[in-house]
Order: sequence, then structure tokens, then C-alpha cells
Amino acid sequence: MITAEDAMRRLKEGNSRFVAGEIDPDRLRYQTRREQLGESQEPFAIIVGCSDSRVPVEIVFDQGLGDLFVIRVAGNIVSKTQLGSIEIAAGILGARLVVVLGHTNCGAVDAALKTVQHGTVPESDNLRLIVETIRPSAERAIARGGNSSHAELVDRVGRENARRAVDAIRNSPGIIRQLAEEEGLVVVGAEYSLASGAVEFF
Repeated sequence: MITAEDAMRRLKEGNSRFVAGEIDPDRLRYQTRREQLGESQEPFAIIVGCSDSRVPVEIVFDQGLGDLFVIRVAGNIVSKTQLGSIEIAAGILGARLVVVLGHTNCGAVDAALKTVQHGTVPESDNLRLIVETIRPSAERAIARGGNSSHAELVDRVGRENARRAVDAIRNSPGIIRQLAEEEGLVVVGAEYSLASGAVEFF
């Protein structure tokens, strides 16, 4: 089992390779790796990320098949289904690092911000659920925003949203809390820059 500290190091090293354009060619040997993973898996980290097509998690961290347990949903929000998925990856598969990965210029975050600022609400109940989950982060960021531009405010809301998701995971009763207290499970937030490709952890 890989510790949270070692998992974080691997993610940072992988992202550095991605930013530098020095992708590890061994990660692309899918057939061999697929054969190795036919019966079991041991992902070293759990990533709760946004569904945005510009943030393909394995590529961003230069990882291959079986390395990451990835949970993607618009706005990287956390609900019971995401928590249950984390419990599988941590409790059964042994991953000891959870990263909530937001990103700059997030469309779901922007929609939540516009809902708070202008009262625009999605007609779809399903989209409204995503927006309402992010809304408290938007309200808090606006309160602290000062004279920020809209783009800066979107990114501030995105970071706040990731922090709220981290708190929701850390405070989840049961398996996750027990693993954090007794077996070294660590939950952190991060933001991916669409411009640079770099991931900043917090």
C-alpha cells in the first residue's frame, strides 16, 4: 500500500512531466498493463474531479491504467454517491490519498456565480442541483471578493468549492473518518490551471 505522502509525490512528479511535455512513454503501453490488471487493481490515489473535457485526470498527472481511482462530476461536487465511491477506493482498494481537483474557468462554477449575482437559474432540475451545491461557495467568494474581475471571481469560487468538498469528505461519518483517524487517509484540495497545465495543491 502506498502512503498518502508517496501518492502526493507521484502526482506532483507526474504533473511536472505533463507541464514540461515529458510524458513517460511507459504509461502508454496499454496492452501489457491491461493484462496485468485483469484480476485486480491497486490505485494509489483517488481523484474527485470535474467532468470538463479539458481536464483528463490521468493525462494531467501522467499516470496510466490502474493508477488512479477517478470520480468525475461537473463542478467536482460531492454527494453520497461520490462518498460511496471514495469508500470503495479507500476502504476496499487501499488508496490513502483523496484529491478534490477543481480547475480554472469552470463552467459549472460560473453558472453558480451567475445564479447568485443575477438570479439566473437553470431550467433543468438536474443542472439546478449542481448549481445549488456550488452556490454557498459562490456566496462566500462574493462576500470576500472585493473588486475582483469576473474571471478572478470564478476561480476564487472554484477554489472555495473544492475546499467545501474537501471538508465534506473529511467530515463524512463512518469509513472515511475512520480511515483518516486510524490508517493515514489524507484529503486535500487542488486546482488545475487550464492555461499552464499545472496543478496547485492546498
